[in-house]
Amino acid sequence: MPTRRKFLTQTAATVGAITVLPYAATGAGHSGALSLADGQVTVHPISHASFVMETPSGVVYVDTVGEASAYADMPAPDLILITHEHGDHYNAELLAEIGGEAPILTNPAVFDMLPDGLKSRATAIGNGESTAVMDLGIDAIPAYNITEDRLKFHPQGRDNGYVMTVGGARIYISGDTEGVPEMRALEDIDVAFVCMNLPFTMGAQQAAEAVAEFAPTLVIPYHYRGRDGGTQNPAEFADLLAAAGAGSEVVMHDWYNGTLG
Repeated sequence: MPTRRKFLTQTAATVGAITVLPYAATGAGHSGALSLADGQVTVHPISHASFVMETPSGVVYVDTVGEASAYADMPAPDLILITHEHGDHYNAELLAEIGGEAPILTNPAVFDMLPDGLKSRATAIGNGESTAVMDLGIDAIPAYNITEDRLKFHPQGRDNGYVMTVGGARIYISGDTEGVPEMRALEDIDVAFVCMNLPFTMGAQQAAEAVAEFAPTLVIPYHYRGRDGGTQNPAEFADLLAAAGAGSEVVMHDWYNGTLG
């Protein structure tokens, strides 16, 4: 596994702090795949919070929601990660339909609501805890709101983000959060999947300020469609991050099935 600063494939076209990855269709209804770590890690965006990650240790499904057909061309999961209970992150019926016998790692709140058939292969991990599954180290990072009028969406102590260690690489998945101290204190992050949408999580400005503090090698904006004009522009985020003097590269990827916006 390559070291930090060696995560883009040779085919990526880089301009300043913004990297535009070439579009490569992965099947009907799918955005192009992101190839990282010299091809050892491949990420297939499904939609919004949901994606599939192929790693040398196995296939990881993240916040698996949507239609089963969206996963038809994907490899079967070896592990399923769930950050929290909201409907754009957790769907028990879909997990039962396409999850096979893959173990599920989730926050305690979702664990408590899982039906028995899923709970029997699930493990709860709370904020600040760590575990290992199929040679992947996994840390649960607190994910919550800190802005007064958003506190109702993600209360402190309930939801998870994750840092997943794949070989020598550290991959951060934010889940739904604002730029909380625990995010800003992260270290040695190679790839960061960072949410930004209003009113539920944070705007591009707050996201850029937080990311500038922990300075991942590569940032992939995801989960950026909001409500009532709250959709965030990844290009604006990239500009704000560059203005903050961060050395991170921002991937402008086709996350939402044919369009960046």
